[in-house]
Amino acid sequence: MNQCVQRLLAVGLLAMTGTMSAWAETPVPAAVAERIETVMPKVVAWRRDIHQHPELANREFRTAALVAEHLRELGMEVQTEIAHTGVVGILRGGQPGPVVALRADMDALPVVEQTDVPFASRVRSEYMGQEVGVMHACGHDLHVAILMGVAEVLSDMRAELPGTVMFIFQPAEEGAPPGEEGGAELMLREGLFDEVRPDAIFGLHVVPAPVGTIGWRSGGIMASSDRFTIKVRGKQTHGAVPWGGVDPIVVAAQIILGLQTIPSRQLDATLTPSIVTVGAIRGGVRHNIIPDEVNMTGTLRTFDPDTQRQIHDRVTRTAQSIAASAGASADVEIFLGYPVTYNDPELTRRMLPTLGRVAGPGLVETPRATGAEDFSFYQKEVPGMFFFVGIASDDPAKVHPNHSPLFYADERGLPIGVTAMTALALDFLQGQAP
Repeated sequence: MNQCVQRLLAVGLLAMTGTMSAWAETPVPAAVAERIETVMPKVVAWRRDIHQHPELANREFRTAALVAEHLRELGMEVQTEIAHTGVVGILRGGQPGPVVALRADMDALPVVEQTDVPFASRVRSEYMGQEVGVMHACGHDLHVAILMGVAEVLSDMRAELPGTVMFIFQPAEEGAPPGEEGGAELMLREGLFDEVRPDAIFGLHVVPAPVGTIGWRSGGIMASSDRFTIKVRGKQTHGAVPWGGVDPIVVAAQIILGLQTIPSRQLDATLTPSIVTVGAIRGGVRHNIIPDEVNMTGTLRTFDPDTQRQIHDRVTRTAQSIAASAGASADVEIFLGYPVTYNDPELTRRMLPTLGRVAGPGLVETPRATGAEDFSFYQKEVPGMFFFVGIASDDPAKVHPNHSPLFYADERGLPIGVTAMTALALDFLQGQAP
């Protein structure tokens, strides 16, 4: 998940109290609340342990072992090594009913931690051939600990549960290493929903918004994320004699400007936002040589499939037409990434009262976030709902975005996450949501 916090902050969540008082008084029945209170010391300990021992995508061996052991101790059916290191636990209730899935992602990032917490990561690992620091700079350590806590709470209620709960601990949400596959897409391809298919799936992500806030949105809440490459082919010549060749650097510059007219001039801006960004450009080796070719790469962000298709077509047409007008050529490739994180409108309508009981006045409809999440792959298979949980410190100096080396999580947000996921599972299974 990338930088969704900026969108949350934009709606003024920081103006709220940021305290536990934002909770509704009775988010769950008293007996459930007691179970949550009992498990919270473990949740905090798990979070700190996982934070201190972060692991990169497809390498979450220690974390997966910790999770699997916990789920087995709870008496669940446990499957391991799905999509390399993924763990799935199946909790079958004592009564017949629907199936609900809850998901947490486990991977950390190649970031050197700069926080001063006593359990800060000092882990070093290898990423793309280089030695790097490793840090849970996106909060996945909290996600795992929260879901482990929910698993314990609900397993204690096994006899009362009318249905089945699937606990999905997923690797590689941040993307598999180059040359590898991973994440939600691979879990599904390897049969995640083949034997037990959920009727709905829920997921959360922590963000630096005040403790007590929960951000939600019906429909597209996070963007699709596609990658493109453009190879502009010209004709090499001396830099002092540009008319002797075709300058791909000038053509590339014109293409970059032309691409910006797609979201600003070619698409209906009143329907849905979209983004075309060129993130890297490489060409030439010497100051006085016009090269044969220039290579560019970038990202495309959209919030609905029709806009996504239009942008793909228009990027290709724009690049090739501009290149042809200068006597050059452009080879365009577009690589599909994460789909739109799309909250099923009917499921969202049904479950919003549940989140309202948990967050009270802290429940906020958030604007769309241009970051992407591979939770979206599950939502293409079954109805899903994804939401944000605030974990910002009351100290503004400690508030930093996800993926920052200074990312700090206030652990007062942990019980809100546990309560929200527990309540969603119970209400969905029991059909209490209106």
